[in-house]
This record gives sequence, C-alpha cells and structure tokens, in this order.
Amino acid sequence: MKTIKKKEQQKQKRSLRFWLIATLLISVLYVWLQQKEDTYEIWPDHIKEVAPITGLHPVVAESEQLLVRKAARRGIDIVITHGYRSIEEQDELFNQGRSTAGNIVTNAKGGESYHNYGLAIDFALRTPDGDVVWDMERDDNGNGQADWMEVVDMAKELGFTWGGDWANFPDYPHLQMDFGLSINDLKRGKRPPDSP
Repeated sequence: MKTIKKKEQQKQKRSLRFWLIATLLISVLYVWLQQKEDTYEIWPDHIKEVAPITGLHPVVAESEQLLVRKAARRGIDIVITHGYRSIEEQDELFNQGRSTAGNIVTNAKGGESYHNYGLAIDFALRTPDGDVVWDMERDDNGNGQADWMEVVDMAKELGFTWGGDWANFPDYPHLQMDFGLSINDLKRGKRPPDSP
C-alpha cells in the first residue's frame, strides 16, 4: 500500500514539475515575442510575396501633383523634397545626428517609414527669389495666411495626414496616406489598392 502511494506521489511530482517547466518556457517565449517588434521575422512563411516598391503609390503620386497645382493656383510655389525612399536611404537619415554628422531628422529606421512604401512625401516652399525654405510663417501670396498651413489644409483635403499633427515627434514637412495600414501591416506585405 505504501509503495503504491509513494509511486502515486512521485508521479504527481513529475507531472507538476513538467507543467511548471512548460509554463515557465511559454511565459519566457511570450515575453520575448512581446518585446520583439518584428515578430513576423520569426515565421517568414506568413509574409506574402509582393513586388518591390520603387516609387510613389499611384494615388499618392496623383495627389502630390494635384497639391502642387492647387498651391500654384493660390500663388504658393511648393517643392516636393522627398517621396519614395529606399530602406538604405531611410537608414542613412536615421543615422544622421546619431552615428553621422547633422541633426536628428527622423525616429524611423529603414522599413519603419511610410516613405519606404511610397505612401509619403515631404515638401518645402520656394520663395519668389527661388530659394527653397521650410519657413512656416511665410506669406508670399500676401493673403494674410501662412503659406505652409495653406498647403497643409489643401493636402488634408486631398486625403493626406500631416506629420505636424504628431504629438511625439512632429514632422512638419511630412504628408502621408496610410490607407488604414500600419507600418507592421506594410512590413507583412499588405498593400493599398492602386486606385481609390
């Protein structure tokens, strides 16, 4: 009788030890996955194959051209300073002010910017003298409104969101169309339709 009880107790201890170890391993895995931003890299089979992005999305490109024309009709000359940006170009910008000379201009590494997916543009103003400036107070068309904010309002009417509205790291020249997709969606291969 004692032998049966002893064997039963040993079996329960082994079972308990197994479940404790399994729970611990699952917990460690869960915490690791939560801390890892790019969990899709663990299971790359779940990423659908998509054509490489080499330029602006057609809707963004068309809206960019409309914005330039609308601004010109109001007497505002804008310059698109950035559009599509490769992963390598984004990494170079990210390193600026960190490991290379210059001011920090972005918190987005390669693959973490809507520019990398052809969904963002940056703009500046061209003065009557031909200088390109990022002056948010200028009123070269003389209507009593800052030209910069007039451009932002026109861009929003076209469906862009403005980086100047961001609370954490405002990016005043930045305009983007995310089509409801997050950066993680884009990293996983999701793409917006080519037409609205």
